Amino acid sequence: MHVVALANQKGGVGKTTTAINLGAALAERGKNVVVVDMDPQANATVGLGFDSSQRTTIYEVLTGLVPISRAVQPTLTRRLSLVPSSLDLAGLEVELASAGRREFALADALMKGRISADFLLIDSPPSLGLLTVNALVAADRVIIPVQCEFLALTGLVKLQQTIARIAAAFKPGLQLAGVVLTMYDARTRLSRDVEAEVRNHFRGHVFTAIIPRSVRLAEAPSYGAVIGDYAGESTGAEAYKRLAAEVLALAKGW
Repeated sequence: MHVVALANQKGGVGKTTTAINLGAALAERGKNVVVVDMDPQANATVGLGFDSSQRTTIYEVLTGLVPISRAVQPTLTRRLSLVPSSLDLAGLEVELASAGRREFALADALMKGRISADFLLIDSPPSLGLLTVNALVAADRVIIPVQCEFLALTGLVKLQQTIARIAAAFKPGLQLAGVVLTMYDARTRLSRDVEAEVRNHFRGHVFTAIIPRSVRLAEAPSYGAVIGDYAGESTGAEAYKRLAAEVLALAKGW
């Protein structure tokens, strides 16, 4: 099973949109995919058609109340499942503050739970706190969504440093899978300039597929649907299909 964390401490970069739609695109290509919502805001949970008051969530898993296998819920998309989140997760950092192996809570849950899937995608919160650390420690690879707007690279050096520190201290095999450009508007010079800057900064680690700024992509979560089901012929749906193809090609060498 390939465990991939989606991380960026900057909010509004399309991280959750990428988690659920990349997951759906991989599922469409025949892979069994589980999305783990590690964000207390539960946007991935709502975006996949669930409400944030689910009884069995990642919070119950991380506090040891249930095995993660009991928290996995099927979605309306075939082969795509979800481990939902809830607001209870917001207090977890305090609860785990004095716990042993607090950085390994998710990794330990995955090891004990024995989830059967080809890909497990972890949607982390927009911060570099303990929840994101847990996501990175549990993962083998990291995908960083970067919004094509002003100050796109702000904070990414710190994120790179965090990934390097976690690899050194907790997960020697943790590597960057790639950077995905999101909210791209080909009509603007700004998007083109940001693309050039990101490709130069992360030379050789930026996906060819670019996620466009799209009304359809923005609308889909409000209907609890992935873009492939909501607007399957849209530019957003096609972009995530291309991203999934790149991820599958890369995964052959993981």
